[in-house]
Amino acid sequence: MNSIVPPKQPPADAPAEASVTRPTRSEAEAAVSVLLRWVCDDPTREGLSDTPKRVVQAYEELFGGYAVDPVVLLERTFEEVAGYDEIVLLRDIRVESHCEHHMVPIIGRAHVAYLPGTRVVGISKLARVVDAYAKRLQIQERLTAQIADTIQAVLQPRGVAVVIEAGHQCMTTRGVHKTGVSMVTSRMLGAFRDQSDTRRELMAMIQAPRHSGMFES
Repeated sequence: MNSIVPPKQPPADAPAEASVTRPTRSEAEAAVSVLLRWVCDDPTREGLSDTPKRVVQAYEELFGGYAVDPVVLLERTFEEVAGYDEIVLLRDIRVESHCEHHMVPIIGRAHVAYLPGTRVVGISKLARVVDAYAKRLQIQERLTAQIADTIQAVLQPRGVAVVIEAGHQCMTTRGVHKTGVSMVTSRMLGAFRDQSDTRRELMAMIQAPRHSGMFES
């Protein structure tokens, strides 16, 4: 498995925690061993002997967003769009993040839309921006705002909208233990905030029925 090497300078919008001195891999693995002992298990037994190493490797993937600058992802754009100026929507982007309060998963989906100004960006870049912010310790409200604000700042479109629906294991597997609950957050900028007709059109597109297999070859 390839390790993710963090940048020498973290992105400017990264939480302050990303700029602290990074422990060594050995220190990180030792910390996992301490937690295993704290839950009253033996980190030296056969089933757990490699667990500290595996957990550290998993963390490199789960929190790989700290090593990505979302602004760079959006810098390559295209102007030859034949005058297209209607809504561009990428819906149902899987969101996999972790609550910064309990470090347990936040799982859901994001819908990202923008109204092009003079340029558009490859659609995969929208999903990558979602991942870059999601693969950090987060709260959903901040995650939603970061995605929208970055797209607005870099692409300078006529409007940006981000809607996230997610379940939080900090309240489904612990605490109040309320299953089947989802949290919805949104951030509307530009035309999506100012023009109710444009906002309604977007919401209708997001809520339109999904037809399974319609795009399969």
